[in-house]
Order: sequence, then structure tokens, then C-alpha cells
Amino acid sequence: MTQRYDHFINGRAAAPADGEYFTSTNPATLEVLYEAARGTAEDVNRAVAAADAAFRNPLWRDLSPTKRGHLLRRLADLVVENAEELALQETEDNGKLLREMRGQLAGLPEYLYYYAGLADKVQGSQVPTSSIEVLNYTQREPLGVVGAITPWNSPLTLTTSKLAPALAAGNTLVIKPSEYTSRTILRFAELTVQAGFPDGVVNVVTGMGAEAGAALVEHPGIAKISFTGSTATGARIASSTAARFIGCTLELGGKSPNIVFGDADVDNAAMGVVAGIFAAAGQTCIAGSRVFVHRSVYDELLEKVAARAQSIVIGDPRDAATELGPLAFEAQLEKVSSYVDLGVAEGAQIATGGGRPETGLGGYFFEPTVLTGVDNSMRVVREEIFGPVAAIMPFDTEDEVLALANDTEYGLAAGVWTQNLARAHRMSRRLDAGTVWVNTYRAMSPMSPRQGFKSSGVGIEHGLESMNEYTRLKSIWINTDEGPVADPFTLRS
Repeated sequence: MTQRYDHFINGRAAAPADGEYFTSTNPATLEVLYEAARGTAEDVNRAVAAADAAFRNPLWRDLSPTKRGHLLRRLADLVVENAEELALQETEDNGKLLREMRGQLAGLPEYLYYYAGLADKVQGSQVPTSSIEVLNYTQREPLGVVGAITPWNSPLTLTTSKLAPALAAGNTLVIKPSEYTSRTILRFAELTVQAGFPDGVVNVVTGMGAEAGAALVEHPGIAKISFTGSTATGARIASSTAARFIGCTLELGGKSPNIVFGDADVDNAAMGVVAGIFAAAGQTCIAGSRVFVHRSVYDELLEKVAARAQSIVIGDPRDAATELGPLAFEAQLEKVSSYVDLGVAEGAQIATGGGRPETGLGGYFFEPTVLTGVDNSMRVVREEIFGPVAAIMPFDTEDEVLALANDTEYGLAAGVWTQNLARAHRMSRRLDAGTVWVNTYRAMSPMSPRQGFKSSGVGIEHGLESMNEYTRLKSIWINTDEGPVADPFTLRS
């Protein structure tokens, strides 16, 4: 019998209000994994009510920031204890390599430890005034109930990047995970109770974005929405939150340039290009999908990238030998395949890949693909594909490649490969991207802030700055003069 998962509301499993469930399948084998509750507005209402009650409950409201940090540390320890279970579940849910998920789970506790340390470092300041008898100071306070909507490509990591600072600041949460990856988020919520967080502090409503997700965004009891996903959905969320004057943090799409100069170490740059676009089957917002290569090394780099793409081992992501797993679901496979067809129709040539490999597993696999003969006017270069498809283009000058790299609606990340230190600094300064990597790609840390420019997002995730995203600033004025308050309508001599 297929295992069934309910919502997680007020510290325990909660059956869906209308009794409906949906099926989740393994994208590598197409086997049914489990059923999860199909949430509705009524389920969201229950979860928000539980989160609001927990926010006002003295057990959480009056807990010192230091003790909130202790709970986050205990949660981190529990993640360590359950890492293998969580890694396997995430691999089965979204098709990422098991070894990659083990690596993510090994790093995940560091996010929790980091924000545990920040919990009692959020502080205000005394503000000078024109009178020594009036004290003005500021303090930061939690917002209330935070709605977190998380994607399917790195569910636990991207959920933790929202949950950790939100809890450290004293908020409560309602999480709506992707319908493709519900199981690990539900298990994670159980661990928060085991760690000692009061019931209702962390709640999870599973289901479809147009149903449970939309209800969460529109709920009047939500103080902030934090969303990671597509730019189109992010725009709708921004419009909704703006109309109600509540905050939102949006980490959205990308079409990141990965730029190789003629003086770069070509072997290293080739591996950086491969890692930037083919890791995680290209299903990452920071994928280096636009590759610009100086004409002097273009042929050499293209040959190395294409050769490595052809040798990538495609198969079951649970197998230690596998280097590329499936795309996460059928619609994503169809999208990637259609973009490659579109590119060819626009005039692109396929240097390698471009089709579905024979794995014997029946899953949503797509070959690592390299397109040449492309330019910045083509849709395959301008639109986010979210798959293992790289468009490689030559350039001649630094100014030319800067103009090409910045000619996009996105501004999430960029890579630069050069041995010239002055050029590295110039490029980093002039690229329209919230993150710039030089002679590396996809390096991350919970301590390093991440922000998208242009259509790639609003607000900051990770780092000290992200704590401001989950707090509000209050200015407090205290008159220390014990004398009578002057009549405002009497002129002073």
C-alpha cells in the first residue's frame, strides 16, 4: 500500500480538510513513492491560525534569543542524525544525485548553526537627539507569521535558508513545499518539534501552487512571503504583497553568463563551465547557461566541454557511478526538449547531446547538451531553460562581452575565468549580477549574502543581512525629564 502523508499543523499530522491527496513519483524510475495531502484554503487557514497562536504564545514569544539559538543548534544536530534518510528521500523525490544530496545534507547543519549564533546578535542602537533629556533608541522585532514557498530542485537547503533566519528572529512559519518534493519538508518539520520548538512554530501545508500556494500568499494573517521559484510567479506574489503592504523576499530565475577570457586556464575553465550548467542536470537558478568564450580559446574550450559532456554517466541517481540524474518531472523534460528544438529552428547547431538517452529506467532523462551558432537574440539564450543545455558563443573584447553578458532581464549570478587580477575586479564591478565568481562557480556559504538583480529577485538571503528581512525596525522615544510637560500653545521665553 502506498504511504500517505498528511499536512503538519500545530505540531502533528493533520489530514486535508477535503480528504484529497496527490501522488508523487520517482523521476528516475516513474515508480509511485507516496501520496501527500492536497491542501486547500481551509488547510492554510488552520496552519496560519496555529502559527499565529504560537507567535503569541509566551512559550515562544517570551523565549530569549539565546534560547532560540539553542533550539536551532539542536535542530542542526537532528539533521546530522537523520542525514542519510533525508538525502535518500530527496534523491527519490527530485532525481538529484544521492552523493550530491549527501553533500548538501552535510552542509545543511552549518546554516542552522550559523543562524543559531545570530539569534542573539540582532540589536538596535541609541540615536543622538537634540535634547539630552530625550532618549531615542531602536530595536528589531519579529514580523509574525512568515509564509515560505519553496521549490523542488533543492528543497531542504532552500527551505532552511528561509526557516533558519525566520526562527532566529522569533517568527513562526507556514511552509508550502513544491508538490514534487513534499516528503523531506514534512520530515524536517517533525524534527523541529523533536528539537523542542513549541507546537505551531513550524507548519507545513502540501499541495498545488495554484491552490495551497495561492491561498498562503493571499492570506491576511501572513506578515511576509519568502519565495524561491520562477520569475513569473514571483511577479504575481510581489503584486499581491505590495497591495497589502507586507514584505516579500523573492529568489527568482536566472540566465547567468559564464565568461572565459583568453588568458584563463582552459582546463579549469572547461570544468567550471561543465559544473556551472550540467551539475544538478542544470536545474538550478544560478546555472551558467550562457557561456561566452574569447575567440582565441573558443575551439579548444568547446572541444573540452563537449568531450566531457559526452562522457558524463547518466543513470539512476542512487548509483554511486552516476554523474547526471533525470529532470524532476515530465513537464520539465518536455520544456527542456522543446527549447532545444526551438534553438535548432532558430539556427543553432547541436555540438553534443540534444536528446533522450537510453538508460533502461524509463525516467525523465535528457542528455547534456551544447548549442553553438547562437547569439543573444535567440530565445534559447534569453529565456531560462532550467535544464542541462549550454549555449556557447565567442567574443573578442572585454567591452563586447560585458555588453552581451548584461543584455538580459536577469541578474542572479555570473562567472569570470581569467588570470588577470585587474580584469577580475573590473568585471566583478561591472557585471549586473548579485553574485560573481572568479575562477570558480557555484561556491556558496550561509555567511555570504545572496541577492538577485533585475528580474532575478527582491531582498537578500543568507548572511547577516538576511536577518533584516525577517524583522521590523521600531524607534522608541523616552522623555527622561521628570518636570512638567510644556503647554504646546504657550510661547517659551
